[in-house]
Amino acid sequence: MIALFPIALLAGLVAGISPCILPVLPVVFVAWTTPIEGGDATPTHSRRRALAVVAGLVLSFTIIILFGTAILDALHLPDDLLRNIGIAMIILLGLGLIVPTLGEWLERPFARFARSSPDRTRSGFVLGLALGAVFVPCAGPILTAITVLGAQHRVTISTLILTLCFALGATIPLTVIALAGERVVERNRDLMRRATKWRPAAGVLMLLMALLIMTNALAGVQTWLPGYTSALQKSIEQNSFVSKQLHTLQYGPGKGTITDCQSGNPTLQKCGTAPEFTGITSWLNTPDNKPLTMTALRGHVVLIDFWTYSCINCQRTLPHVEAWYAKYHAYGLDVVGVHSPEFPFEHVVSNIASAAENLGVKYPIAVDNNLDTWGAYQNEYWPAEYLVDAKGLVRHADFGEGNYGLSEQLIRQLLVTANPKVHLPPSTSVPDLTPQSQLSPETYVGYERARHTANSIVNDTMTNYSLPNPVPVGSLGMGGEWNVHDWYGVAGRHAVLQLNFVANDVYLVLGGTGTVSLTGPLGTVTTIHVSGYPKLYTLFKGPMLTAGILTLHASPGVQAYDFTFG
Repeated sequence: MIALFPIALLAGLVAGISPCILPVLPVVFVAWTTPIEGGDATPTHSRRRALAVVAGLVLSFTIIILFGTAILDALHLPDDLLRNIGIAMIILLGLGLIVPTLGEWLERPFARFARSSPDRTRSGFVLGLALGAVFVPCAGPILTAITVLGAQHRVTISTLILTLCFALGATIPLTVIALAGERVVERNRDLMRRATKWRPAAGVLMLLMALLIMTNALAGVQTWLPGYTSALQKSIEQNSFVSKQLHTLQYGPGKGTITDCQSGNPTLQKCGTAPEFTGITSWLNTPDNKPLTMTALRGHVVLIDFWTYSCINCQRTLPHVEAWYAKYHAYGLDVVGVHSPEFPFEHVVSNIASAAENLGVKYPIAVDNNLDTWGAYQNEYWPAEYLVDAKGLVRHADFGEGNYGLSEQLIRQLLVTANPKVHLPPSTSVPDLTPQSQLSPETYVGYERARHTANSIVNDTMTNYSLPNPVPVGSLGMGGEWNVHDWYGVAGRHAVLQLNFVANDVYLVLGGTGTVSLTGPLGTVTTIHVSGYPKLYTLFKGPMLTAGILTLHASPGVQAYDFTFG
């Protein structure tokens, strides 16, 4: 684990020179080169202020990434509150440059911590705290692992040191800028003495940058710039040694864990004790929605099904899981569906409850919004089934669709082992709809996973796209106005999506309110009315494998998430 610390420092350094850091640079420059009214702009004090900014940024970034989720969850506060507080602090500091009296008032709460330091040092520390809340470096594997551990409230000394190393590495470029600013101050002392005259203009610039950060208006610039650090980041973080160390950090040593269970093994295995349900935020379909525990379920055979409601692969698995629950629950089988969300809208409990009702899910559902139980099982798939015997041991795992006959056979075997006198009914007869042909890959509209989009995407900005002609096979083309966010796109005027697919069936998660006019491969035109929570809509169902083009014209406000295929 110690070997990860210098690697985290290097990864932070790469993040600190990546395009992701650009939004905070103007704020840093304005603050470092603009003295407080009556403050000392000597090189010594400039250096102190630079170090104070770094200290504040490292402190707030570390606290927020490791403990922010826990704090917000405990207080039932919005997920973006800390970022909004950081933006508000930058706005107040900008106003403090415009109105000196306000600037002095803002610094008073920090005076007791730095009575011997000049005003510029204290204001630098405040600035660093604000920047740490809005600083969003490009996330590689190390930062992703740290974020997941923080979200799952699994912070250790090693995690804390790893985060500090990453944060220190990311602030090195800012420190270099600070030292360069110091040289500017040293060489232009007379100019800096008169700098208070342009403090109001600097304050206005800081307010403008806060507004741009708040609206994410600089995302287009960041996207337009080439990913000049991608190769460097990959060489540092994406190698077998780092991957193994990060897996150990998140899940512990691989030996003797559930990961030893081979998916679809034809015989029962012994893969350790089934973890408890951890970090479940809500329960559905239990008496009074009270929680279940694996300990209380001892004596029963338990099927743990990881799913998320808009996943078509999960939806094709659900009829089999529901049939097993209906047929074998009276004979000692319990099923728990662990709902582990992929998209933000899948965190909403009312959406989950409505989808479960529409899909006919009767068995208990554990809402795993923070992916804590997902992590406890070291799971990486939707859907995934873990079969637990009456003694609480994981005996079988199956990832993805299919193998339903084998899974049912093993369920029956464990039920007989638990109660040798049981007389089981005949097996279920739900048809297996698992696709057997090579299909188009799952295709996301949002930029987080837009691997199959033929257009160059501009993030979080309403943009007019030109529909490619032709759209390559297995790709998605966009035309007209779309505002593409992380997980979905919002239609504007003349919005068009064109999909060149190979599949029997095509599905799309849609949200918002409006209509989608759909032209199929044979030229047929249908209209889909979109309303309510985001859910899966069927676009095309064919009697055989089809290669063709779907063209969708969406009315303004319709949200498109991702295409899946069957």
